[in-house]
Amino acid sequence: MATGSVQVYYGAGRGKSPAAFGRALRAASEGKTVFIIQFFKGKTDDVVEYLKRLEPEIKIFRFEKSDEYFDELSEEEQKEEARNIKNGINFAKKVLATGECDMLILDEVLGLVDHGLIQTEEFEQLISAKLDETDLILTGWVLDDSLRPYIDEVYHLIPENDA
Repeated sequence: MATGSVQVYYGAGRGKSPAAFGRALRAASEGKTVFIIQFFKGKTDDVVEYLKRLEPEIKIFRFEKSDEYFDELSEEEQKEEARNIKNGINFAKKVLATGECDMLILDEVLGLVDHGLIQTEEFEQLISAKLDETDLILTGWVLDDSLRPYIDEVYHLIPENDA
């Protein structure tokens, strides 16, 4: 019986989301269903528009309503988006608990801890909700060390000029 894993792509700069999306394409080519939930992305991403053409094998969800990036919003707008982000996290928990897809990618989710939108304990509960056969991929800039025991594979992407 195949077992799913928890993978993390993190680090400064580019490459985390494309690496995760590559995994999504591979899973879809094997007949698996993939859900992608994006956080902190704004709504101006041509890659997302392309990936939407791959439905129903790959489904992309964004719960944030603003076209702007989270850090560019006013305090009041950030509070509203924080509620939308919570809805995204609750949806992710439901998907993981029910096994609704074979692979779930939570793109830029690691930033939720950095911004104080969820606590590490809630993040641990989210990962623990995963059924054994589901693959879970997390991306973001910073990986909190307290999450490492829940992760099977960690990929730290470092820009070449920083290596």
